[in-house]
Amino acid sequence: MTRTATCIYHFLVLCWYVFINYYISQERGDLQKFKIFLNGGRWKYLTLLNLLLQAIFYGVACLEDVLKRIKGKKDIKFLTAFRDLLFTTLAFPVSTFVFLSFWMLFLYNRELIYPKALDAIFPVWLNHAMHTFIFPFSLVEVILRPHCYPLKKKGLTLLAASSLAYISRVLWIYFETGTWVYPVFAELSTVGLAAFFSVSYIFIACIYLFGEKLNRWTWGDVRQPRKKMK
Repeated sequence: MTRTATCIYHFLVLCWYVFINYYISQERGDLQKFKIFLNGGRWKYLTLLNLLLQAIFYGVACLEDVLKRIKGKKDIKFLTAFRDLLFTTLAFPVSTFVFLSFWMLFLYNRELIYPKALDAIFPVWLNHAMHTFIFPFSLVEVILRPHCYPLKKKGLTLLAASSLAYISRVLWIYFETGTWVYPVFAELSTVGLAAFFSVSYIFIACIYLFGEKLNRWTWGDVRQPRKKMK
């Protein structure tokens, strides 16, 4: 794909994510939606955090596309490195994790993750926008152009820190409000919760490693350049 086509693609996807984030933020006096976001706000849900994350990533990608056409490659190395780090350690793993974990739980027992009552609040197209289309967009980004992966230790550490931050927020909301972000957590014991969170991190870490291999299969071995020793 040419640079111009890539730039247009990134801009269109950015507009899509901005629209979705804006649409969800508009409560419009809807009491049911207000109750859903009551304890912890919108950002207690990983799905909505991911939508914000994707908007930020595609915003950075668009900016990098434009500056690359204006200034050339050498002047925006930092922005390109940040774009790759954001995609490889967060945007791809989180979007894929949300897609897979949501639909696995939904097909098993939707009441554990997305109760049927939510269908009257969030239309079907919005459900797919939040939980389905996120994966194809990330997959296209992998195929569209190469991304420099950091060292595994660094990438997995950043992913672990992000996972721990979200888990801490989920637990904090529970201790403050007495309600769980997702119904599935209410069905688990303390040991079950620890096992669930541990397995979730292992799962998302495997997704990270899969993304690295997919990038390598598509583009060869692409890594961030190391500083040469004098």
